[in-house]
Amino acid sequence: MTQYYGSETKKSLENFPVFTLTVDFKIIYALAEVKKAAAKANARLENIPQEIFNAICSACDEVLTGKHDSQFVTSAIQGGAGTSINMNVNEVVANRASEILGKEFGYVSDLEHVNFAQSTNDTIPTAIKIASYRLLEQIVSELKLLAESFSVKGDEFLDVLKIGRTHLQDAVPISLGQEFNAYAVCASRGAIRLENLLEEGILSVNMGGTAIGSGIGSSQAFIDEVVIELQNITELPIVSADNLVDATQNLDIFTDISGRVKSVFSGLSKIANDLRMMSAGPVGNLNEINLPERQKGSSIMPGKINPVMPELINQIYFQIIGNDATITEAVGSGQFELNVMGSVLAFNLIQSLELAKNSLRLFRTLCVDGITANKERCAENLEKSFCMVTALNPYLGYYKATEIAKESIQTGKSIREVTLEKGLLTSEELDTILDASKMITPK
Repeated sequence: MTQYYGSETKKSLENFPVFTLTVDFKIIYALAEVKKAAAKANARLENIPQEIFNAICSACDEVLTGKHDSQFVTSAIQGGAGTSINMNVNEVVANRASEILGKEFGYVSDLEHVNFAQSTNDTIPTAIKIASYRLLEQIVSELKLLAESFSVKGDEFLDVLKIGRTHLQDAVPISLGQEFNAYAVCASRGAIRLENLLEEGILSVNMGGTAIGSGIGSSQAFIDEVVIELQNITELPIVSADNLVDATQNLDIFTDISGRVKSVFSGLSKIANDLRMMSAGPVGNLNEINLPERQKGSSIMPGKINPVMPELINQIYFQIIGNDATITEAVGSGQFELNVMGSVLAFNLIQSLELAKNSLRLFRTLCVDGITANKERCAENLEKSFCMVTALNPYLGYYKATEIAKESIQTGKSIREVTLEKGLLTSEELDTILDASKMITPK
């Protein structure tokens, strides 16, 4: 197999043998798009010869098909602000372009042609933004689908009355459908939160700013052209940053992305916990819903089934929290005109976004869509609970209702039974007052 990467990539392998994982291909492919856009801009400005431009574009197109995946070998975490990543792509594209032209490696230069009017410090942040934007779009779509699935279950479970709980204690009645419709709102709100982020300048890039945003080695003409070409190649709303120095110094947009994804998953993790507890049992606990059976729950306990998909969401959330902490530290650790922590930032951010996208799809299709309600169990729990005693407040007062609740707990008798025994209300009155279906919406 031909080895297209060169000396700078080899130095990276010598310097940073710290990780078995290499740079995510979403970053590599985005960087190939950046190189193609730069080549087009440079050809139009007559900075590089036409034949070299054509060969660079062909090589970039091959990279984008995955043809040269084996050539991108640098560690996902490395020193140098991403220089090794940029050089790896430069070398592969240049050498493959030379080969396309029937020339020896080096005929197309990695630096004088592929990297002309660019720096690691503008290409790498741009590639991270492109990869992040695309993943965010997919996450938004998955959140909308999840919200729809929750909403369908909400409609399906509207007439399933159950105990509502606060502090993990019986509170007042609620419909299982109301709970699931609330989950739908949470997922939908997450989609809106991330959609808003997509419209808030995430694709404001510093291309042409080169080393520190001052544009040395570049030109305003290149800056204008390369952004247009990036728009055309990626079909994304990429714009040039208003201040290239700021866009080179500061990477706080990535803390915003990470933080919002974390906030979305904080809500989803809470929902996952609810589903785990509502399905707990099936005999010795709530058993209000059934989760789809995905796999054996034990290698020793026959018949045991675990809530593995909600557990997945919990663990994805934990990982996102850890990644967010790393991203926050990385963004805050820049000095003066550059943040050099691009590789660890990119690794953690892309991992979080990829985990979010994939887990949302799995949670929806392998869990939420297959949930069923144990209506009889919900009704049984509701009947045995003292939670409906709150409905007696307007008729008997708080303190008398409290006495009834305490006696119900001590004796195991229902609220109805205790109230009738005390002769406080008639059976007909209690039929109306203790109708749980009338307690779940405001009057």
